[in-house]
Parts: sequence; C-alpha cells; structure tokens
Amino acid sequence: MTRDIVLKAENITREVSSPEGLLTIVRDVSFHIESRETVAIVGPSGAGKSTLLAMLAGLDLPTSGRISLAGQDLTTLDEDGRARLRAEKVGFVFQSFHLIPSLTALENVMLPLELAGRSDARQLSADMLARVGLASRTGHYPRQLSGGEQQRVALARASVSRPAVLFADEPTGNLDMATGERITQLLFELNADSSTTLVLVTHDRSIATRCGRVLTMENGGLR
Repeated sequence: MTRDIVLKAENITREVSSPEGLLTIVRDVSFHIESRETVAIVGPSGAGKSTLLAMLAGLDLPTSGRISLAGQDLTTLDEDGRARLRAEKVGFVFQSFHLIPSLTALENVMLPLELAGRSDARQLSADMLARVGLASRTGHYPRQLSGGEQQRVALARASVSRPAVLFADEPTGNLDMATGERITQLLFELNADSSTTLVLVTHDRSIATRCGRVLTMENGGLR
C-alpha cells in the first residue's frame, strides 16, 4: 500500500555567516518521509541535525533547495504562512520543555487547540493529560512539576491536535535514564495511537533503533 509523502527535502543547503567566513551547516540533503513513518536523525554533535529539523518544520529556511511539508512548499511561504502551517500540521517536543510558566499544565496543553479555535480544547487536553499519567496534575504550574512531568505535559501539548508530523529534538536529553525511557515509551505509544509521522533527532542509539528508519548525518550531509 502506497502512503502519502508528508515531508520532502530536495537538495537543501543551509549556510551561515561567521567571523571565519561562510559556514555550511547542512549540505545538499535530499530525502522524503511518508505518512506514519517513524524516522530518527542521528549523528555527532555539530553534524547539523537540529538545523535540519528546524528547516523541515519551517522554523528556519534553507539557503538553497526546497522543502515541502504536507504538500506545501515551505520555501515559497512567508513567515506568517509557515506559522499557520505549523499550527495546523506540526507538533514539537524539545530537550528543554518550553512550557509557559504562567499557565497550568492543562492551559499549556490547551494552547494549540485554543489558537485553532477548538471549542472542545479543555476536554481534549484533560483527556490527553490523563493519557500521559497526569490527570492529578492538571492545575499545577511548570515550576511545581518534575522534569519528567514537564516533558509529559510538553508531549501532551505536541500530540493533542493530532499533527501530521511530530518533531522531537533530543526529547530525553534533560532527563535521567528511567524517566527518559518512560518518555520514549509514551512518545511511541502516542505516535501509534494518532497515526502521526514522527521525526526524531537523538544521540541515543537505543531510541533511534525503535524507529522504522534511521538517517545518519555527518559534516552537514547524509551518510
């Protein structure tokens, strides 16, 4: 059975200016990812993994080349257009949790649904927090939660709108091994439940091997 291509990178390069001159962070990378795939991007520090992920998600643009996300060419959209596409199609989980300190766990999870104008935001968010084991913590603020609990809130927020693609950048990087394993398990369970495409940057080979495909980056290119 053929599946839709949800992400496509065509000869993308990202260059940045530095005191030493022009640096190439990502170099002539091409690949595509089908709907519901789980793909890990691995490689040493400085290989360009996070820069590649940011471009795939429309947070950054390539210097040259093209990227399409859910059928839209990111390189032809302005910043507002890319932001709208991210809101509709993308979920994020980062190494640092990026929760809003002044909002409760429930309000943090509700945020993407409220921005999308969903009237059922509160119920869906409460259900999702229960799904990640935080039914009793909905009224707590990030400062009142452990690192693992904060990452579960972040995972619930990223998953609640059932995005076409969930991007995860070192999601267990700030957690101890046992907590990281619990988060990893949840990540793959939620991904399977919602039939979302998962694109994961990780240093952890044990996490990478749980994905259906592994892309290895080295010196800005795919090996």
